Amino acid sequence: MTNPTDAPTLAASAADGGSAWDAIVAFVQDWPNMWPSLWLGTQDTVYMVVWATLISVLVGLPLGVLLVSTDRGGLTPAPAVRAVLSAVVNIGRSLPFIVLMVAVLSLTRFLVGTTLGPTAAIVPLSIGAIPFFARLVETSLREVDRGVVEAAHAMGTRRFTIVGKVLLPEALPGLIAGLVMTVVALISYSAMAGAIGGGGLGDLAIREGYQRFNDHYLWATVILLIVIVQIAQSIGDLLVRRLSRR
Repeated sequence: MTNPTDAPTLAASAADGGSAWDAIVAFVQDWPNMWPSLWLGTQDTVYMVVWATLISVLVGLPLGVLLVSTDRGGLTPAPAVRAVLSAVVNIGRSLPFIVLMVAVLSLTRFLVGTTLGPTAAIVPLSIGAIPFFARLVETSLREVDRGVVEAAHAMGTRRFTIVGKVLLPEALPGLIAGLVMTVVALISYSAMAGAIGGGGLGDLAIREGYQRFNDHYLWATVILLIVIVQIAQSIGDLLVRRLSRR
């Protein structure tokens, strides 16, 4: 038998449950109206992340190799050079991304001609991801068995050949895992880029969700960002497992 004093609580719970269900139904019904904007925002986000990832790999991979090669005991020891490179990487990693975006506005305008839109956002995204990926490359290369490298060196193999045919292939699973971490970080950065008009789902969440008090856009952008991250992570995990079994 229900205690009469519990009636208000039960009624409130039922009302809350009904409100929550009504909100879900309203969100689902509003999805077709939001989808055109959400689809464009998703395309912009993927565009930014893909190009920033490519630039990060093109610059971060050689930088990571240099950090390992110029260290004491590396292929080409140069402690002074490594100290400078390490300091640059540390400075790049220490800056919060929102501060970095504002700090490089002039550089973005010089390179792209504007500070707005997804193309402009690629500049700070790349600058923020390069040192991050370089450190992950360095960590992966240091995990390679030194005996394999020393054996190749003893056979008279050239340094560039050791890097291309020994270090990088042996560290490939770790490099792919680091690349996935970089992509996930870039997805997060791209959402923050919306704060300064960078486009993508982050910009949509701020303009339509926050500024216009439309919770449906906030929920939708969060859901889509989670889906994108899960897809990237799943593909990366699959590649790492396959490469690790070679």
